[in-house]
Amino acid sequence: MDGAPQTAAQALWAGTAIAVDPVVAARVLRAALADGGEYADLFFEHRRSLQITLEDGRVRSVSAGVDAGVGIRVVQGGAVGFGYAESFEPAVMLAAARTAAQVARARGAPQRRTGARRKTGSSTAAIARTTPTAPEAPAAGIEALRRIDRAARASDPAIVRVEASLSLSRREILIVSSAGDPVRDVQPLLRLGVAVVAQRGGRREAGSSGGGGRIELDRFVRSDPAEYGREAARIAVVNLDARDAPAGSLPVVLAPGDAGIWLHEAVGHGLEADFVRKRSSSYCDRLGHVVASTRVTLIDDPGVAEGRGSIAVDDEGVVPGAHLLVDRGVLRGLLHDRSSARAAGLAPTGSGRRQSFRDLPLPRMTNTWIAAGDDDPADIVRSVRRGIYAARFSGGQVNIAAGDFVFALTEGYLIEDGKITAPLRGVNLIGNGPAALAAVSMVGPDLHMSEATWTCTKDGQHVPVGVGMPTMKIDALTIGGTVPTATPEARR
Repeated sequence: MDGAPQTAAQALWAGTAIAVDPVVAARVLRAALADGGEYADLFFEHRRSLQITLEDGRVRSVSAGVDAGVGIRVVQGGAVGFGYAESFEPAVMLAAARTAAQVARARGAPQRRTGARRKTGSSTAAIARTTPTAPEAPAAGIEALRRIDRAARASDPAIVRVEASLSLSRREILIVSSAGDPVRDVQPLLRLGVAVVAQRGGRREAGSSGGGGRIELDRFVRSDPAEYGREAARIAVVNLDARDAPAGSLPVVLAPGDAGIWLHEAVGHGLEADFVRKRSSSYCDRLGHVVASTRVTLIDDPGVAEGRGSIAVDDEGVVPGAHLLVDRGVLRGLLHDRSSARAAGLAPTGSGRRQSFRDLPLPRMTNTWIAAGDDDPADIVRSVRRGIYAARFSGGQVNIAAGDFVFALTEGYLIEDGKITAPLRGVNLIGNGPAALAAVSMVGPDLHMSEATWTCTKDGQHVPVGVGMPTMKIDALTIGGTVPTATPEARR
């Protein structure tokens, strides 16, 4: 009736870009369960995106698009059937649901999606993707990139090249499951990347910066975008004076912020419950045991304001909370999705995340950090006679089962007699995640969430994540540099 107040369920479906009648959704869910499935869920997604790239002050490219569809999962016994439809047409969604149900019912069906991706018969992949004409690039976004370009060039005459890119997306999800009421979330995401080249004489060096998070464009342009250009230029100019890194075992001081990506990769993935369940994590059978220094408390929190990994609901319809993973050195928890939680006899933690409706959810991190300590950051640096100050990371490689890692720095410095001195190039940090956490001896109070635009890859799926870190000292890591270290470092 016109003018009548909406129920909570009606309000959930009203005004949404996911153009699916709730009656149709209920039919699709019944079809998914028709072959004896014990649980089923429908993951509806609608995503609008826009990318702008500026190169040396000129707009190089603009692209935009819309992607929409539904992923359908059915669980029966230990089997999982999965299908997806790149359409909200009832017939296409029903075909996907029946395929997922058949896969789950098949005796001995593995937990993978191969069988539901066939593109013949009643397959799930009848394509009806919306591909609109690219909208005109927002003038505000282009002007922000030009401000960044001008600021980078004005900061130092050595800057010879600037490239800046802005990516905007608005992801809307709606999860309908047999386990509870439908839930919906809208997740904006902004990603800025700046790459700068500086040249002096015959030497050229690069610098980069970036930022963003769960914010809209207007919020970004009201800040000072030019600062990202100045920061990228600063790093490039610093690198012009960088010298070769030492090699050997040295103490490392991790700067607040960016160093959290080391924590994410070298430690966090091992605490995702699917790796523990498959016995491919170094933290198997360690719950309740000491796994780190007593100075280490590790948290994953999806509720960080504007955090890149923040979510109000996970991709399985579970409302998450902050997860205490390590408490003063003791392993207290793991990150679970519905599947791993069911196998462990636990409630899911709201950690089920997926790249899109075409993918099955997996246990994933959101925003991960080490809690602040009480050691003065200046005292942490002063405690090192000779070592490395790790300011910015570019990424690395990790063996989840063993915990072994190699990480490269984009900005690092030598510490000599308790002072940060020469910038270094070619710094690689090599070690083992659990061993490194056990070697943490000092933690500062200056917890800072990285502004970098980290994206985590797992099983071929990419999701945005946030990381953070206070100033922290690890007593010894192997430094993969080129200048041999003459003697082992004496520690204070």
